[in-house]
Amino acid sequence: MGSEKYSDSLRNKRVVITGGASGIGLATAIRFAKEGSTVTILDNNVDQLHSTLKEYPLIAHGVIVDVSNPNEVKHAFEEIDSLTNGVDILIANAGVSVRANFIDITPEQWRKVLGINLDGIFYTSQEAAKRMLSQGEGVILMTASTNGLVGHPYYADYNASKAGVNLLARTMALELAPMIRVNTICPGYVLTPMQKAEYTPEMLKKVDEKIPLKRHALPEEVANLYAFLASKEAAYITGQHFPIDGGELA
Repeated sequence: MGSEKYSDSLRNKRVVITGGASGIGLATAIRFAKEGSTVTILDNNVDQLHSTLKEYPLIAHGVIVDVSNPNEVKHAFEEIDSLTNGVDILIANAGVSVRANFIDITPEQWRKVLGINLDGIFYTSQEAAKRMLSQGEGVILMTASTNGLVGHPYYADYNASKAGVNLLARTMALELAPMIRVNTICPGYVLTPMQKAEYTPEMLKKVDEKIPLKRHALPEEVANLYAFLASKEAAYITGQHFPIDGGELA
């Protein structure tokens, strides 16, 4: 899975992936690296980033950054400039979720979740877009969620952040066209380390039962969709959101 190429249009593309040291971000980094892209992953987990770069030498570069901090994001992209002299494709993927009742969400938790999931995508997309506009083309893709399309209990802050991502992307698509394409992917349940940390095996099994395809998505399956949307085969697609949820929303 993930080994067949859509086209050669991703070869030598400079790809930046936030939250790239694990989960969907890592699977996407591996996929693009196999496509021949020059991949730089951004993450705030120093140990995880270093171990990922050591384990997957196809990934060219790694930069430590807290995407919720605009100054760190600015410096990270300056470092990317020195490493790859720009960016062709941004996968704004870094995210966090905390399971809690709406009434129990503290201001600190709210700010943390929105800061990473929405502010982080805004800051990284803005830095990437500046570079793409100066070079005349680019693609920005974002990890939203089916949680940004319909309500889910116990994730009010996460849901709000992902709904914001979808509308941010659509607005950007209008303003940045025709040079830059912008789309979001809205995964449903994906079997990532974050998901395994929040859900017990019993909870995972219960979730699988309500999904028409009876299982979680694999991170590699989300990566496949990212590869397609970044390629020239998706050249007429912008301003859209793409659920990948095993039929759950249906």
